[in-house]
Amino acid sequence: MRRIAALLAVPLLVFLGAKPAAAHPMPHSVVVLDVHEASVTASLELPVGDLATGAGFAVDLPARADALRDYLAGHFRPAGADGRAWTVTVGDPELTRAEQTSTGPYQEVRVEIELTPPVGGDVRHFTLGYDVIVHKVVTHTTLVSVRQDWAAGRITEGDTVEQVGVIAIDNRTMTVPQLTVDLGTGSSRQGLLAMLKLGGLHILEGTDHLLFLLILLLPAPLTAARGRWSGLAGGRRAVRRIGGITLAFTLGHSAALVLSALTRVEIPARPVEVFIAVSILIGAAHAVRPLFPGREALVAGLFGLGHGMAFSLTLADLRLSTGQLALSLLGFNLGIELVQLLLVALALPALLALAGLPVGRWLRIGGAVLTGAAAVGWMLDRLGVPNPVAGAADAVGANHTSMLVVLAITAVAGAGWLIRRKPATT
Repeated sequence: MRRIAALLAVPLLVFLGAKPAAAHPMPHSVVVLDVHEASVTASLELPVGDLATGAGFAVDLPARADALRDYLAGHFRPAGADGRAWTVTVGDPELTRAEQTSTGPYQEVRVEIELTPPVGGDVRHFTLGYDVIVHKVVTHTTLVSVRQDWAAGRITEGDTVEQVGVIAIDNRTMTVPQLTVDLGTGSSRQGLLAMLKLGGLHILEGTDHLLFLLILLLPAPLTAARGRWSGLAGGRRAVRRIGGITLAFTLGHSAALVLSALTRVEIPARPVEVFIAVSILIGAAHAVRPLFPGREALVAGLFGLGHGMAFSLTLADLRLSTGQLALSLLGFNLGIELVQLLLVALALPALLALAGLPVGRWLRIGGAVLTGAAAVGWMLDRLGVPNPVAGAADAVGANHTSMLVVLAITAVAGAGWLIRRKPATT
């Protein structure tokens, strides 16, 4: 018994004394679904190392692009709830760098695959037969998520996704089960409401659009004479000017938004963003010294065309059908206009009050200088010169709740001052 105990103790002591093996976490794959009216786009992110093992050849792009497309098509088998197979169309793969929290940097392949059901097929309920990589690398997993789903009211910008399942090998049967994707019901009403909300958020978070409108409104209560801002225009006249500027800006960006979205013209983002920065800089200069007195509405409408093109870039990424696009234009525009009217209504009392204060001139010039600095920062950033001014200006839009609170406080203060001032002037 002593000999047996001694023999058992030796390996036990070796095991206890050995350093623990450090498991090297491997990156997982990602499948992100964008749901359209008659198809589903799957965006794949595949780690190169595991992909080469699964495919059985080196992922050398673009030389092996055709072989990789064939491999992916053979291991991607979507089917409807009725069992009918979907058509799989693999796009051009590209090699890029990536990083996951547990793995550090690595190379990955990104590729889009179009999944199209037969005529009359339901894109909201289907099964996903998928065993890319995992049929050879049994420890590999694939996270499946939904990013865009207009009919369900899911309209997101950026990398926000909702996970719908995980694809991995079943250790009991050593098979890869199909993933059942159930996206629930969808409707045009949900899509319309989502676009209404997106339009409102877009104008709230779009600091550049807000600054352009507000900087044009800043000198609206004033009259111009001899190349400078002089006296007050009067309450009714100022309100008419502010209303005209707001309406012209609305018509300008609405026309550009509708035209660019319905014609599906691809507009480069950088020239549009530079144009917007230039428009803000011109508006800031006009607030200091009148450049186009009495023609602010015309300028707002013309520059509004450029701002509308920027809005259309958001809709272009959604790849909507004609019917969905028409409803989206209605909801998106309505959301923009409702929030815009709210902001103008909040700013109006303060604008009228400041115009009648001795310190109003310096506040106007100070606001114009800050706005002009932000415009220059944005212009440089859009031209490829990052700078802290652009980052600080963008951060203002990220905290739109605080901005609304400040505007509400200034609106109450301005209205109070106007009410107290009115009896003295009558």
